[in-house]
Amino acid sequence: MPKVHDRGGWPNDDPIDHSEHEMEEWERQVDALNGVLGDKGLKNTDQLRRAIESLDLATYESLAYYEKWTAAMEMLLVEQGIMTSEEIDAKVAVLKEGQK
Repeated sequence: MPKVHDRGGWPNDDPIDHSEHEMEEWERQVDALNGVLGDKGLKNTDQLRRAIESLDLATYESLAYYEKWTAAMEMLLVEQGIMTSEEIDAKVAVLKEGQK
């Protein structure tokens, strides 16, 4: 049985959009955070991949590409005891409030 991320040949899958698109600001920020966490030794590509692949099917299918990265980075930070989910949620709330 293929894992959730192994999409090759699944029946009724929508075709993949291969067209180029401009990255949104939040996507650039997620990409930058990924780089910073890597530079700090807090995650590597294999860890990020493992975390993405461990998302349950419903979550995996509901998230966009960089949303999967975000969920995976949060998972890794929590697993390593660097931050709690509550701390991350509180910081996100502060950031959202600052955007209003």
